[in-house]
Formats: sequence, C-alpha cells, structure tokens
Amino acid sequence: MSTVTRATLAEQIYDQVGLSRHESADILEDILERMARTLEAGDTLKISGFGTFSVRQKGQRTGRNPKTGVEVPILPRSVLVFRPSQLLRAHVNGQAADADQPEGDDGE
Repeated sequence: MSTVTRATLAEQIYDQVGLSRHESADILEDILERMARTLEAGDTLKISGFGTFSVRQKGQRTGRNPKTGVEVPILPRSVLVFRPSQLLRAHVNGQAADADQPEGDDGE
C-alpha cells in the first residue's frame, strides 16, 4: 500500500488527461486551493461518489494530563470532518455499490 501524494496525483492527471506535467500540477494545486478556501469559509464540500468534507466547531472543555492527572483547559477549535459516500464505503469494503441508491446520495 502506498501513500497518495500531490506528485502522484499530478502524475495521474498527466497520464490520463494528456496535459503537460506543469499544467497537471497547476490544475491539482488549483483544485486543492479551492477546496481549502471552501472549508475555511465554513462551507461544506461534497464530492459526488466520494464523500463530504465539513468543518465542525468544538467547544471548550476540560482535559486531563494522563501522566500527572492535572486538569487543563482545551480551547474551542474547528475540526475537519469527512463522511465517505456509500459508494466509497462499498468500494473500500470490496462490495458492490447499492444499485437503488443514487450516486450523489451519501446517506445523509
């Protein structure tokens, strides 16, 4: 199993679309930048057949240092959440996708 990197994604774009390596890398960077801006704005990003990315706000809470037992405040923060689509879940589990469910519907 290998890690997917920007370089491998750009190479796949180059191989499948036929653009130059430089143009393929530029397209990938543009897509990733647009995704990041969408999430920074607090919007949901849905990729049909893949899944949904969203930003969730977590409130302040009290945590505990497991070594010393001392309580420490954990400040409020934003966290990125990914919910895979039914198609992606089925693919990862080696199952056929449910034919009754539309492609864009991830069960939410």
